[in-house]
Amino acid sequence: MFDVIIIGAGQAGLSMGYHLLKQTKNFLIIDQNKKIGDSWKNRYESLVLFTTREFSSLPGLQMKGDPQGLPTKNEVVEYLGLYARTFELPIQMETNVQTLEKQENTFIIKTNKETMHSKQVIIATGPFQLPSIPSISKNLSNNVYQVHSSEYKNSSQLLPGNALIVGGGNSGAQIAVELSSSREVHLSISKEISFLPLSFFRKSIFWWFKKLRILNATAESFIGKRIRGNGDPIFGNELKQLLRDQRIILHPRTIHCDQEIFQFEDQEKIEVKNVIWATGFTSNYEWINISQVLDKTGNPVHSRGITQIEGLYFLGLPWQHKRGSALLLGVGEDAEYIANKMNI
Repeated sequence: MFDVIIIGAGQAGLSMGYHLLKQTKNFLIIDQNKKIGDSWKNRYESLVLFTTREFSSLPGLQMKGDPQGLPTKNEVVEYLGLYARTFELPIQMETNVQTLEKQENTFIIKTNKETMHSKQVIIATGPFQLPSIPSISKNLSNNVYQVHSSEYKNSSQLLPGNALIVGGGNSGAQIAVELSSSREVHLSISKEISFLPLSFFRKSIFWWFKKLRILNATAESFIGKRIRGNGDPIFGNELKQLLRDQRIILHPRTIHCDQEIFQFEDQEKIEVKNVIWATGFTSNYEWINISQVLDKTGNPVHSRGITQIEGLYFLGLPWQHKRGSALLLGVGEDAEYIANKMNI
């Protein structure tokens, strides 16, 4: 029996492993992917982080390269692999958890390979689980190519003709910017976009966030609630400039589509050849067979990652404690907190 099993070998699981090494616990990190970093590797090719390398590192190991530069997704993949090797973390890949149960004081984890037993479990599967695609997508003609942003790689996937990106997050923004160099691009968003520069007076915007203690704002603080309520801004000015130049055409919320026609909230309609759904993700915890872990919407019930079930924890959730809880820059702090709270 293990002291701890960590489900997920992404940035959250690796950070947790780092802190558990200090406690000399008998633990194992399991992950369904083939290799460390696959969840990053499989994203679109042009993906670049909006946090500099200085703010893109896990505890104990700084990411290589210019601290003020922005790392690519491939750099993150290499960094996570290096992190696991540097600290010789015990990891078992290609292990898919099918069910998680608890009998008395023991957690039972049934996987595609074996059944494991542990005194404690940390669920570190991250926020990007199931692609969320609106039901109206079923109305589209087979002549329209559609793909979720998580499965988009590059423009060669698309059919000739224009492209509509539905969703106003940073992934949708980066994809829209990329495609605008080769075709007509439309962007549909549900609310007004706010922009923040990547740097200010030659310092990363996240350096300023740290200096002004914005990064320290907790989820339940006044500032934290304001930030959460406003949603994430778009980092960088590329999209802003392309919108000004009308090289990307902005539309309000998409309300309907039929065959090849999309209709927006202002009643305007356009014919579309390609659609990229940058509409986020939903959680999938159907494999957890323990009551009181999830609320009615299927989301974890927790206080800074600590659940009502003794020995069961979550890590890497958006705003688990602060803005950076689901990011490379902040997950380590939450991992340390949980490690200190665990009691075997």
